Amino acid sequence: MSPANTDVPSMVASYLPTPVSVEEYDRCPVTDVLRLVGDRWSLLVLALLGRRAHRYNELHRSIEGISQRMLTRTLRNLEARGLVQRTVYATTPPSVEYRLTSLGAGLLTPLSALADWAVRHERELTEARRLGALHAPAGD
Repeated sequence: MSPANTDVPSMVASYLPTPVSVEEYDRCPVTDVLRLVGDRWSLLVLALLGRRAHRYNELHRSIEGISQRMLTRTLRNLEARGLVQRTVYATTPPSVEYRLTSLGAGLLTPLSALADWAVRHERELTEARRLGALHAPAGD
């Protein structure tokens, strides 16, 4: 395949050894990012911070059902990956603000493409899931 063929997604055009070893899969940066944004809350936190910086309590109030512990863990994980910046202001009491780093902001474009695809194909995905559940063997 020639490099000029832009109709082939890079994921398909890239070399992939077969069989793919567990170690290779676990080391893959794509696997790492999908695990990160595939948890329950990270995608939502990234989307909110993509709009503007938020104080901790603003974020907590903006996400129904998230515990303070889970929000703290999610923010720490995103910060440790370089996607979120935490700034503490010397006020009384201290206030903390979270914003996306440039790396985090750069992730919004591919995440938006994935979200747009999911919305565009929601009906087909729902139907396929329904049919799969109908044909699944008992006990699954």
